[in-house]
Amino acid sequence: MAAARVLLLLSGRPVSPSFVQSVCRLLGAGPGLGPWATLCGLKRGRLVLSDGPSPGASTRLPLQDDPFCPFVALDQQLKAPGAELPRNRGVDLGVAIILQSSDQTVLLTRRTRTLSVSPNLWVPPGGHVELDEELLDGGLRELWEESGLQLPQGQFSWVPLGLWESAYPPRLSWGLPKYHHIILYLLVVSQESQQQLQARIQPNRSEVSAFMWLGPDVAAAVAATEDGTETPRHLPQELPPSVLTVELAEEGGARPLALPVSTLLRTTPTTAEGKERVSSGTKFALRLWLQHLGRGTPLPCDSGPRACKEEQNMGPLPPDQGSGKGSA
Repeated sequence: MAAARVLLLLSGRPVSPSFVQSVCRLLGAGPGLGPWATLCGLKRGRLVLSDGPSPGASTRLPLQDDPFCPFVALDQQLKAPGAELPRNRGVDLGVAIILQSSDQTVLLTRRTRTLSVSPNLWVPPGGHVELDEELLDGGLRELWEESGLQLPQGQFSWVPLGLWESAYPPRLSWGLPKYHHIILYLLVVSQESQQQLQARIQPNRSEVSAFMWLGPDVAAAVAATEDGTETPRHLPQELPPSVLTVELAEEGGARPLALPVSTLLRTTPTTAEGKERVSSGTKFALRLWLQHLGRGTPLPCDSGPRACKEEQNMGPLPPDQGSGKGSA
């Protein structure tokens, strides 16, 4: 088995979670939607999560998963005979960058419809981290590979926002899960405006089919459409009917596109469909971003690894600058 990318400390004992195990439940998260304040350590090429105080996991971050997480469902039922679940695999690690411009908009990209994983979803730039990479550097590298943006050294700050347990397919009704990640969302605040960043974007057409800059008002409406909740949250009365995006034409070039806001408010369907929507993890990250701006309501905290009071008092890492391939 490859080196563990996500390592748990359970009662001080190191454990590498298997592919089919729910990380949230291993850490003691109770029933409910979360998030759960969780102690973590951001290591080179690795994430350490702990169910108690530990020298190797001293940063508190909110951790959440989908209410319909397939790994929780698999824990609660007998495995089907002959089920083709991956063997000898652990939980992988991903990093996504919430890139904020100086005028407080964030970059989202739409994955191409031909990708085998999460096609047609709106997500922030991100991907896997290499074993020898610092987590911030891995995120900045993915930002550069997907958007062409390299952030000048000393002209941005950053802070970790939260952790999302991700599965694909996201529901058992879509089929057995093939991928299992913990996604670390990092907020990177650029000193450049949206217009300055926009002028330098060169999207990777093999992964990105469109991109947009989302402001706090529309982001709040998107974040409020939380997947799995029976009662929708209150939405602003004066939402614009559409948001401006840039769509990459198949024949080359790009064109502006007015994307209906209703498209961004869709939730995860119960059956596998390629409908354009914002991913559940991205909605979670947008809620954290708005809270960071002081624009959002503090996230509720269900019973779990850490107490709710601790989460509200958690302190982020100090702002820093990157040093890897993602910076120039």
